Amino acid sequence: MVIANPIYDVVFKFLMEDERIAKFFIGTMLDEMVEDVTMIPDDRLLRDENGVGFMVLRRSFDVQVRTADGLSKRLLVQILKPRDQMDLFRLLDHLRTHSEDRLRQGDLPILTIYLIPFTINELQTSVVKINGQCTDLISRQLIFQKSEFIEKLSHDCYVVQLRRIKGPVRTKLEKLLSVFEQAYFVDEYGIIKEYHHQTNDEEVQRILEKLHYAGTEPSERKKIEDEQEAYRVMEVFLQAKTEKMEAKARKMEEKIQQQKQSLAEKDSALAKKDSALAEKDSALAARDKALEENAKLIEELKRKLEGK
Repeated sequence: MVIANPIYDVVFKFLMEDERIAKFFIGTMLDEMVEDVTMIPDDRLLRDENGVGFMVLRRSFDVQVRTADGLSKRLLVQILKPRDQMDLFRLLDHLRTHSEDRLRQGDLPILTIYLIPFTINELQTSVVKINGQCTDLISRQLIFQKSEFIEKLSHDCYVVQLRRIKGPVRTKLEKLLSVFEQAYFVDEYGIIKEYHHQTNDEEVQRILEKLHYAGTEPSERKKIEDEQEAYRVMEVFLQAKTEKMEAKARKMEEKIQQQKQSLAEKDSALAKKDSALAEKDSALAARDKALEENAKLIEELKRKLEGK
């Protein structure tokens, strides 16, 4: 089946606007029985303290779950998808100092799901759960590998590395993740791909049908192409801005080096002056010593003459 790539923001939003799909996605990720989900319209471009924007898709849901012991509880589930690794780390720094961006629903417990369209070297699995310890949700093994990313996290979360997703599809979680596998593309832009796995899961079939529509309906396909073009323009803008900042940094570095050279020359001149003064002080000390010795000789001669 031909489907749209859900890594695109407009496609993922399209999926998660379906309440049934949102319940399946969140319930499968959390391994909880989801009774109800309410989407919270909070999409916005987060900004750091310098006013620089993050390219981060955010989808938030007020979620009612039924625990294994039969109790009902509410959670705030936030799904965050940064554009690249730089935006991810800037986002984590931002969240550590701006907790209100995560705690905007009173005292509800918060769980965050990161959908990362790149790979983190220290994490060699497609999905992990972090809640004081790091667990590979595919193998169910603890991960002890040190990671700057994990150390920056200050909250419980799930991390999905979209580019590490690959078959087989045995469990419910693997079936869900298979939809996001970044492979089998039929175009050069990574917009449309073939879904190569066999599945009889009704919920996964519903997702595939939505993605098929998004990839084949001209108006929906146009939205993906528009997003891709917007990212391309943003990349050009950011590249130009980066080059401008790098050029400014080089000029500042050159100025600093010139100042250092000037200070070094001044230090050299001062050192020479200090050396000359030291030599002069030494000469004066030698003269004073000679005068003192001469005075002693004169005094001794006077005593001898007076003794005659």
